[in-house]
Amino acid sequence: MSSKQFRAVVAAALIAAIGVPTLAQGTSGDYLAARQARLASDYRAAVHYYIRALGSDPENAQMLEGAALSQLSLGELERAVSIARRMDDAAIRSQVASMVLIADDVAAGRWQGVLDRVAADKGIGPLIDGLLSAWARVGLGDMTGALAGFDAVAEQRGLASFAHYHRALALAMVGDYEAAEAIYAGQDGGSLQMTRRGAMARIEVLSQLGQPGEALKLMAALFGGDLDPALAAMKQALEAGEVLPFSHARSAADGVAEVFYSVAVALRGEAGYDYTLLYSRVAEYLRRDHIDALLMSAELLEDLHRPELAVETYRRVPRDNPAFHAAELGRAAALRAAGRDDAALEVLAQLATTHGDLAIVHATMGDILRTGAQYEAAIRAYEAALELYAVDDNGRWFAHYARGICYERLGERADAEADFRAALELRPDQPQVLNYLGYSLVEANEKLDEALSMIERAAAAQPDSGYIIDSLGWVLYRLGRYEEAVGHMEHATELMPVDPVVNDHLGDVYWAVGREMEAQFQWQRALSFGPEEPEAARIRRKIKVGLHAVLAEEGAEPLTVAGDDR
Repeated sequence: MSSKQFRAVVAAALIAAIGVPTLAQGTSGDYLAARQARLASDYRAAVHYYIRALGSDPENAQMLEGAALSQLSLGELERAVSIARRMDDAAIRSQVASMVLIADDVAAGRWQGVLDRVAADKGIGPLIDGLLSAWARVGLGDMTGALAGFDAVAEQRGLASFAHYHRALALAMVGDYEAAEAIYAGQDGGSLQMTRRGAMARIEVLSQLGQPGEALKLMAALFGGDLDPALAAMKQALEAGEVLPFSHARSAADGVAEVFYSVAVALRGEAGYDYTLLYSRVAEYLRRDHIDALLMSAELLEDLHRPELAVETYRRVPRDNPAFHAAELGRAAALRAAGRDDAALEVLAQLATTHGDLAIVHATMGDILRTGAQYEAAIRAYEAALELYAVDDNGRWFAHYARGICYERLGERADAEADFRAALELRPDQPQVLNYLGYSLVEANEKLDEALSMIERAAAAQPDSGYIIDSLGWVLYRLGRYEEAVGHMEHATELMPVDPVVNDHLGDVYWAVGREMEAQFQWQRALSFGPEEPEAARIRRKIKVGLHAVLAEEGAEPLTVAGDDR
C-alpha cells in the first residue's frame, strides 16, 4: 500500500468512527455572528461573539461547543478547559470538549483520568481512544498493558502501520531499541510507512544501537544529498561519532502529542482544514517543541485563508530550531497572502543573514521581487540561488525560468532565451518553459518553426491551459496558417473568456480570414476587459481603421497566407 493510499484508508476510518462535529442553527444575533465568523475561520471574532451570546444563554450546548472549538482552533486550549468542563458537568456530549479535557488530563499527568474517560465513553472516538489508552498505560508504567493496547489497534482494518509506529515509539522511549528496530525493519510483521518523522525516529534508534553506518545509509536512501538543516545536523553528528538522543517520544505525553499529530497527518487532504486543525493544535499544546505540529497548524491556517493567524503561529518557532528557516519561509508566504509584500521581503532579508547558504531563501526572495516587477533585484536574487543549488536540485530549473522571465521583461532577449534554454536542459518537457520561450520567439518573429514545435509539445502536456492554447493559435497566425489558427484561438477564449490579450488575438485571426465584423466585435470585447497601454491604443486603432492599415502604419509585413505565392 502506498503512503497516499494508507493515509486515505486511515482518514476514511477516522472520519467514519469519529464524525465531524456540527453546530445547530440559533436565533440570537450574537450566536449567528459567532457562527458566521467560525465558518469564515475568523476564530477571534467567533470567540468574542460566542462569549457574548453565552452571557444570556450560558447552558446553550451549541454555543458552548462553538466557543470551545474556536478557542482550540486559536491554539488557546487552556481557555477552552473551563467551557469544556461546564459541558462535561452538564452531560453535554461533545467531541471537542472531550479533546480539550483529555489534553488537559495528559498535560497534568492524570493518566488514570484518561483511562476513566475512555472507559466511560467520554473519549474522542474508538480509533483514537485505543492509542490514547495505550499511551496512558505507558504513563502509568504498565508497558505490558500498553503493548497489548497498541496491538489491539493494529488489528483494526487499515491501521496496522499506524499502530506499529506508536508501538515502536513507546518501546524506544523506555530504551528497548532492539524491539523498536525490529518493528521498523519489519522483522515482526510491523513494517512502517517511512514518513519523515518515522525515518528520523528510526535513525535515532539505529544510532542508539551503535549502528551509525546503517543510520547514514538509511538517510541517504530516503533523503539523498539534499538535506534540510535538521537532517544535516543529524548527519553531521553521526559522521562525528556522536550518539543521537531519542527525541521523538521522551514521555507518554509526547506519545499522546504524536497520536494527535499522526491523526492530523492522516486527515490532511481527506477532511476539512478546520477539522484537521483541531488535532494539530492539541499536538502542539501537549508538546511545545513539536515543531512539525506547529508548522502544520500554520499551513492549515493559510489554507483557511487566515494569513494573520498563520503569521502568529510561524513566529512561535524558536530562532535556534533547525526548522526556523522553514517557519520564516512560511511566514513570508503568509505575509504575502495578507498583501504585505514589503514585510515578507524584510523577513527574507533577515533570513538571508542567518541562513544565506540556503538557495530557497534567495529564490523565494526572487519570486516576490519578480511578482512586484522589481526585475533587476529579482535577477540578483536568482543568481544567488543558482550559485547555491546543487547541479541536480529540483529548484534549479525554476530559478533559470524565473530569471529568464525577468530578463524578458527588461527587454534583454538574449539573456532571457539563454535562461529558458538552460531550464529546458534540466526539464526538457516542462510545459510552462516551452510555452514561454516559444511565445517569446513568436513575439520576436524569430525561429517560428521551432517555436511551433515547442508550443505544440506544451499543448500536448497541458491541453486545457488557456495561455498555451493561445500561444498555439498565435504562432500559427504568425506563420500565415490563419484557418488552422481559428479553432485554437476560439478554444483559448473559451478557456480564458475575459482575458484581453486572448480576445485581441482572436480578433486578429478573424480579420486574417476575412471575418471582419467578428474581428471588430472581438476587439471591442478585448477593450472591455481593460488592457494596459499601449495595447489598448492599438486595439482602438484597429477598430477604427482595420488590421491591414495598422500593420502598414507600423511598417510590419502584410498578412500573407502560408504557401500563397501571389
